[in-house]
Amino acid sequence: MAKAGEKNGSSGKKNLKRKAATKEPQEAAVAEDGATESGAQPPKAAAFPPGFSISEIKNKQRRHLMFTRWKQQQRKEKLAAKKKLKKEREALGDKAPPKPIPKTIDNQRVYDETVVDPNDEEVAYDEATDEFASYFNRQTSPKILITTSDRPHGRTVRLCEQLSTVIPDSHVYYRRGLALKKIIPQCISRDFTDLIVINEDRKTPNGLILSHLPNGPTAHFKMSSVRLRKEIKRRGKNPTEHVPEIILNNFTTRLGHSIGRMFASLFPHDPQFIGRQVATFHNQRDYIFFRFHRYIFKSEKKVGIQELGPRFTLKLRSLQKGTFDSKYGEYEWVHKPREMDTSRRKFHL
Repeated sequence: MAKAGEKNGSSGKKNLKRKAATKEPQEAAVAEDGATESGAQPPKAAAFPPGFSISEIKNKQRRHLMFTRWKQQQRKEKLAAKKKLKKEREALGDKAPPKPIPKTIDNQRVYDETVVDPNDEEVAYDEATDEFASYFNRQTSPKILITTSDRPHGRTVRLCEQLSTVIPDSHVYYRRGLALKKIIPQCISRDFTDLIVINEDRKTPNGLILSHLPNGPTAHFKMSSVRLRKEIKRRGKNPTEHVPEIILNNFTTRLGHSIGRMFASLFPHDPQFIGRQVATFHNQRDYIFFRFHRYIFKSEKKVGIQELGPRFTLKLRSLQKGTFDSKYGEYEWVHKPREMDTSRRKFHL
């Protein structure tokens, strides 16, 4: 029995040696040709990005890892293409083709028939006979009354006080429970040309009513992103009493033209350039951004700006003919989101 066991053991060792000997030439063949004798390719590393959707991976950590790797690869490819294009442009020099204009929501805007042509005779006639003609003909100078909703809180009151330092010849009065229909005749009798009412909700300013006196129109805006002077980082010193310049950007339609003229009529005709202060109403995608800056000449070619505050964003809700009348007033334009906001590329101002 012992001899039989020894024979089995020796035969097993011989078989192992034979298997090892047969493996060595096979591995050498694979290493040299990259394929086995049967012609089948050895398993390769998984290609990236994968042939299937990353969202199909059920393991959350693995899915996140694959997504980050895919984003990194995209960035590398984009950077390589950018460098290649830059080298080609440098090689061509002056013969290089002009840079393509990037597509944005603004320059892909849907065509609007009411866009104002500055040379249009009808527009010129309307401007000469509208409610703001006396201001632009220098027959009247603006005088503004700023008030709030009933029982205002501290943040709204401070915003009114800071607005009065931005708009010259403006006066802040508290409501004391009076209705706007009673306030408007008092304003007209005291020669006020405009009325600004700042509404609030949950101690935060959320609305602005601008009414031109004595014959209107009246605009209602939603107010958001309000920042007072103390909340603005790296702001300049408090504004001086100089009359600021005013900049109106992108008010291109007939409606936008009317709103721009309303804002322009809040400020006196002749700005005092020595104060170097600018009030800006910038319309972008029907959002009106208000900023108040002071510019500083650093050299003959360089100019720096300091934001003085306050800042806020307005969104037009309605434009009403005449003075404020919420019950019987006739509206020129009312924002209806379900009917008007059918396309992201359609704007009204």
